[in-house]
Amino acid sequence: QVQLVESGGGLVQTGGSLRLSCAASGRTFSMSAIGWFRQAPGKEREFVAVMRRSGTEPYYANSVKGRFTLSEGNAKDTVYLQMNSLKPEDAATYYCAAGPSSSTFPTQFDYWGQGTQVTVSS
Repeated sequence: QVQLVESGGGLVQTGGSLRLSCAASGRTFSMSAIGWFRQAPGKEREFVAVMRRSGTEPYYANSVKGRFTLSEGNAKDTVYLQMNSLKPEDAATYYCAAGPSSSTFPTQFDYWGQGTQVTVSS
């Protein structure tokens, strides 16, 4: 089992920044990929960013490319999602997910955190 805990969400004005963290524990060696998804009320969960733990470049959704940066912490069991130039349409609950392969589909991830809320005021 892998446990994921997100933090760093909050309220920010349009154009502002937030950094989300995802701390993993448990059988983290089974995590080959870690990603972020988001879900706004009444909408489906959508892909934000994903990276393989082997050090390959992260892959981003077009909607966040150039504004969000996914990185791995020095401890290797923590990843960060730096979100800059936030827009009202970025408001959602953000979820960290881990799984055996890099994918943009939520169904390909085995483990999920509880989510952290991001609110962007206009």
